[in-house]
Amino acid sequence: MQEMRNWAGNYQYSAAELFEPERMEQLQEWVAKRHKIRPLGSRHSFNGIADTSGSLVSLKKMNQVLELDRSSGTVTVEGGIRYGELASYLHANNYALHNLASLPHITIAGACATGTHGSGDRNGNLATSVRSVEIVASTGDAIIFTRGEQPEADGAIVSLGALGVVTKLTLDIVPSFAISQLLFENLALSRLESQFDDVFSSAYSVSLFTDWSSDRFNQVWLKRLASVDDTFVEDDFYGATRATVPLHPVPDISAEPCSEQLGKRGPWHERLPHFRMAFTPSAGEELQSEYLVPRSHAYAALEAIFKLRDRIAPHLYISEVRTIAADQLWMSPNYRRDSIGIHFTWKPHSEAVERVLPLIEAALDPYEARPHWGKLFTMAPERLKSLYEKHSDFLSLAASCDPQGKFRNSFLDRYLW
Repeated sequence: MQEMRNWAGNYQYSAAELFEPERMEQLQEWVAKRHKIRPLGSRHSFNGIADTSGSLVSLKKMNQVLELDRSSGTVTVEGGIRYGELASYLHANNYALHNLASLPHITIAGACATGTHGSGDRNGNLATSVRSVEIVASTGDAIIFTRGEQPEADGAIVSLGALGVVTKLTLDIVPSFAISQLLFENLALSRLESQFDDVFSSAYSVSLFTDWSSDRFNQVWLKRLASVDDTFVEDDFYGATRATVPLHPVPDISAEPCSEQLGKRGPWHERLPHFRMAFTPSAGEELQSEYLVPRSHAYAALEAIFKLRDRIAPHLYISEVRTIAADQLWMSPNYRRDSIGIHFTWKPHSEAVERVLPLIEAALDPYEARPHWGKLFTMAPERLKSLYEKHSDFLSLAASCDPQGKFRNSFLDRYLW
C-alpha cells in the first residue's frame, strides 16, 4: 500500500493494504479471510485508533441512502456516507438530523463509533440518533443491534471499531428546521461563574472560542432556531458585542469556508456545522485534542485551563467550548452525564503539544475528564478505563463479536484491554 496519512497529516498508517468494497458480499468474504482489520472512515482521527499492522477497509464506495421511512421517522444509510451528503438528501425531503458536528465532511459510521458530537444543552452526541446498526463481525456474518430490543445496542453504537465493520445505520430524523447564526466578541470568562446556564441555554447550539491569551473568549457563536418573523438582534450578549463582519474561529483567517453568519436565516444543514462542505476547513497542518468534563464542574475546569494559558497559548490556534447532553451509550464520553467539551486545535508543534497535554490532563483530573477517542491525549490507560463503568461489559460484547481479536489494534490493546 502506498503511504497514507490522516486528514491532518500528522499520522501515517502502517497497514499493509487498503480494501474498498463496492458490495456487502465482497466485504463479508474479505473480512472472513483476513487476520487483522481496522475500519477506516474519513481519516479525521489524530491518533492510531483506526490503524493496524494488517488490513484497512474503507466503505467510501458504499455510501448510499437506502431507505427513508416517513412512518417510523428514520433514514437508513450505508456506512460510508458522509454527513454533508446525507444532510442534503434529508433537507430535500423536508427532514433533518437533530444535530451536526463542526465538519460535514466526516463519515457517519466513524463519527458515531468515536462519540463525536455537535453541541447544545439538549442535544446528545451524533451517535444518539442511531436507532440500529449493522456490523460485519470477524466471521463475515452481519449482526444487527437495535436500541430498545437488545441491551447490548447501547454498547455497539459507540463501538470504537472493536466489534467489526459498521455497514449500515438507521438514524432517527426530525422535520427540517431553520437556523440563524449570530456572532459576538469578547465574552469575559468570569461571566460563566454565575451565568453559565444562561449563556449556553441562549441558543439551540452555542460555541465559545478562545486562544487563552486573555481571560476573555474571542468569539461566541449562537445557532438559534429561526422563524420567519425574526427581526430583533441584540447588540450586547452578557457583555460581548455583536460582530458586524463574518469571522473564522481562528484569528486572521478568511471566513469564506465558514457557514453563513450575521443572523441570516438558513436551513439546518448549512448552519449547524461551522464549515461548509465545499471547503477544506483547515488552518493548515494542525493537531487536535478534546476533553469532556461533567457540566457540574464546567467553570472550575475552565479556570484550571486558564491557569495554564502561558503553556497553552503559544502552541494553540484556537480552543472551543461546547455543551453536550448525557446519553446511555456505554463508551460515549457523555455516558450518563451532561458535559462540556473543551477542544484544542493546536499548531503542528508535536513535541510541545505532547508536553502540554499531561499538564492539561492533570488539571482536569479532579473533574474526571474523558478524552475524545479520536484525538490526541496522554492519559494513563488505567485512569481512562476507570472513567467508564461499562468498560468490562464492552469488552465482553467485543469478544462475542470478535473472539479472535481480529479488530483489535495497539491503540485498543493499550486503552481497553
